[in-house]
Amino acid sequence: MNQKFLEVMQHEGPTTIITVNAQPASVVNTWSSYVEIKQADNYLLIPAAGMHSIENDFQTDNRVVLTMGSKEVPGTQGPGAGFHVYGTGEFIESGSEYDEMKAKFPWIRKILKVKIDDIVQKI
Repeated sequence: MNQKFLEVMQHEGPTTIITVNAQPASVVNTWSSYVEIKQADNYLLIPAAGMHSIENDFQTDNRVVLTMGSKEVPGTQGPGAGFHVYGTGEFIESGSEYDEMKAKFPWIRKILKVKIDDIVQKI
């Protein structure tokens, strides 16, 4: 994770999660401020109140693409930086990571854990 990505994630904005191989693709949104970055272990934790379509798609393919950005961070062509995060996901409903996220977000039913394969700056 580079510094520009981490800077973008410090600003509020939508984070979109897409199951790219589902037919049709499932798309859900959350807020960047909800996403917990586990930099040392290269994964993200995302609270899930719904996300049933994403979870159902994982039965056949758990690859996801996430998009996030901020107009507050300079990008490649001027104001605004955006990223695509490629990875694999799993839903967790127990354990220490779940307990920590449930304490912050009491409305969740599970957490989406995304192991990052690649992060690409798009703008």
